[in-house]
Amino acid sequence: MKVKVDQDLCISCGLCISICPEVFDWNDNNKAQEKMEEVPSGLESQAKEAVEGCPTEAIKEV
Repeated sequence: MKVKVDQDLCISCGLCISICPEVFDWNDNNKAQEKMEEVPSGLESQAKEAVEGCPTEAIKEV
């Protein structure tokens, strides 16, 4: 599984980071970003929860 955060849609709410800090973190523009290209299988359910919970649908599974 791979995820990508659309920087134009991110509103910096931090939900994804609170749900799955192993995969998401803040960037220099105070927006969320993915920390890795491939999500480890053990973190896929948390990453999917972050994708589904994003209020602006800024995170996509690619």
